[in-house]
Amino acid sequence: MAIPVNELRGKRALIRVDFNVPLNEALEVTDDTRIRAAMPTIRYVLEHGGSAVLMSHLGRPKQNEAKFSLQHIVPAIERHLGKSVIFAGDCISAEARAITASMKPGDVVLLENLRYHNEEKQGDEFFAGQLAEHGDLYINDAFGTAHRAHASTAVIARFFQHAKYFGLLMEAEVTSIQRVLNATEKPVTAIIGGAKISDKLLIVENLLEVADHIIIGGGMSYTFFKALGGEIGDSLCEDDRIETCRNILSKAEAAGVVIHLPVDAVIADRFAHDAETKTAPSNAIAPGWMGLDIGTEARKQFTEIIENSKIVLWNGPMGVFEMDAFSKGTETIAHALAAATKQGCFTLVGGGDSVSALNKCGLADAVSYVSTGGGAMLESLEGKVLPGIAAIQAVG
Repeated sequence: MAIPVNELRGKRALIRVDFNVPLNEALEVTDDTRIRAAMPTIRYVLEHGGSAVLMSHLGRPKQNEAKFSLQHIVPAIERHLGKSVIFAGDCISAEARAITASMKPGDVVLLENLRYHNEEKQGDEFFAGQLAEHGDLYINDAFGTAHRAHASTAVIARFFQHAKYFGLLMEAEVTSIQRVLNATEKPVTAIIGGAKISDKLLIVENLLEVADHIIIGGGMSYTFFKALGGEIGDSLCEDDRIETCRNILSKAEAAGVVIHLPVDAVIADRFAHDAETKTAPSNAIAPGWMGLDIGTEARKQFTEIIENSKIVLWNGPMGVFEMDAFSKGTETIAHALAAATKQGCFTLVGGGDSVSALNKCGLADAVSYVSTGGGAMLESLEGKVLPGIAAIQAVG
């Protein structure tokens, strides 16, 4: 699915990027991570004699709301690309088609917000065909939207049966996730955190077929402790998932997968950064207290498991890491992954909170791969086939 160099010269590459970036009140980009992530593919096209037509959505506009215009992000793209970008005020108008029809090698055009047209989310085939007129080949480099069967991510590929490719970012995302899900290197460790087991249930169940060790932290661990008969005080618990947790533990035992729960916890008398805190066994928390981070012993145990792994997946924090008093568990995991990576372990990190924690520790470049996928990564880990990926891989 790699982009063939010999097909780019003199051709227009229609690239689906993910430029759904946050803007401040002055409509300036406040986090350009996704724009930077798209640069290698755009540069690749330009360096090999092609031109680039970029298309993306931004936010959830109601009709043509000006604050969601992609025109606002042109300066950020130009800054990273080091050249001017032509902006087309619509994505399917005659004027837009005239702009892309007259492109020369090295030109870059950005089409207006795809979601100004309801047909995008509806996966409308005629709309996809209109978009297809802008390119001689199609590249999907928007992994973050690959789980949506939208016109620009899945349907449009039908118009490029012999000229559809993954962008460099998309290819790296797919390869990294498949390296975990189809792991031949052992042991494989999955670290799953966050507040609710219901949010990660399908991931944990799918990873039972892949992992040797599953570390469970964060608020979701207390539902497991309650399922095992522990006392969890006022800690977060999904009572309607207790039986589900018991089933997961039984399945894990049958599959030979070791599930690790944090033996101790940092507990607090209230949910606040200045709460009174102490350490307690995670299965013996008194009423009026709640677990908000993993404790010292759990950090040691989890670090040792990570250091002895060949592949590690991390998705979700170990506690309320936004509060300094409850951030040590999550930070310990970040540092353990960085150390394991140095020793040759393949480490994949995904999910907004985990990525934020890596950035907070200054370790984003110290792991093997950081996924920008969000929901797309989660659905991949659940074992689902993503429409945007299937559309590129489909033959005929």
